[in-house]
Amino acid sequence: MEQSERNQRYENYVASVTPKTGTWHSLWNSFWIGGLTCMIAQGIGDLYYALFPHLGKDLIVNYTSMTIIALAILFTGLGFFDVIARKGGAGSFLPITGFANAMASASMEFKTEGLIMGTSVKMFSVVGPVIVNGIVWSAVAGMIHLILAGGM
Repeated sequence: MEQSERNQRYENYVASVTPKTGTWHSLWNSFWIGGLTCMIAQGIGDLYYALFPHLGKDLIVNYTSMTIIALAILFTGLGFFDVIARKGGAGSFLPITGFANAMASASMEFKTEGLIMGTSVKMFSVVGPVIVNGIVWSAVAGMIHLILAGGM
């Protein structure tokens, strides 16, 4: 009996200190933060196209992606990305910005270990499995496509 009372008190305590979030409010924040990020990226791409119209579309897309990655890393280093992530939730972790944030935050966490064994190595501790899985499953999907398309 004593254990169930203790468990109930603990559950009451957890319920009292757990932040209350509304599903619709969280969805709205994710939507507008993610949408704003995409609009900013589109604006950067349009600016590159206006400044460098002779570049091909593929190159402009690459420059835009690199700029968004650099901004996400800069915002992570300055502490802004955490503020945006708390407000925007999943909307702030669009694949490219979330990936950049994961790499930057992992390398920042271990910077006291040194440039090589800390920053450079630990940067891949979080995203290494993502890269490996991406390569492996892309190869599997390519082989399946090759077999189904009758290429072998």
